[in-house]
Amino acid sequence: MQTWKIRNFEKNNYSDVARIYQDGIDSRNATFQKEVPTFEAWDAKYLDACRFVVVEDGTVIGWSALLPFSGMPSYRGVAELSIYIDPSAAGKGIGSALMGHTITESEKAGFWTLQSLIFPENKASIALHKKFGFKTLCVHEKLGEMEGVFRDVALLERRSLVAGK
Repeated sequence: MQTWKIRNFEKNNYSDVARIYQDGIDSRNATFQKEVPTFEAWDAKYLDACRFVVVEDGTVIGWSALLPFSGMPSYRGVAELSIYIDPSAAGKGIGSALMGHTITESEKAGFWTLQSLIFPENKASIALHKKFGFKTLCVHEKLGEMEGVFRDVALLERRSLVAGK
């Protein structure tokens, strides 16, 4: 029996979102970020539309949000997807449920393209994205530096079949 639910992000969820984000930072395989942003910085970074959390027993165990691709009006339907799952919740189908929900809701909100930047070593994230129709457009070689090592970053993209036609 499913014991968790997906709902819209609320400001009081941020401490759990930050905890999960920190897990991603600590893994050295989810982000170039070195520290969790303040709520104010996180709030300014992500779009107001399509911020979701997965909650189980009152605790957030996953989250997703969209970043703007560009400020140009012609790109208003393009966004970068961030999706993070608490490592303790792996294997419960939460990533798939959250990804499906985020895609559906982003299309309702008028987004026609979602992109993700993923370290090629993050096989689980790449597999999740591919499961939902994301295609690898390229691998940017040595795109960013982390602790003195330049890392490759894969650019994955999903074009909606319903929005932006």
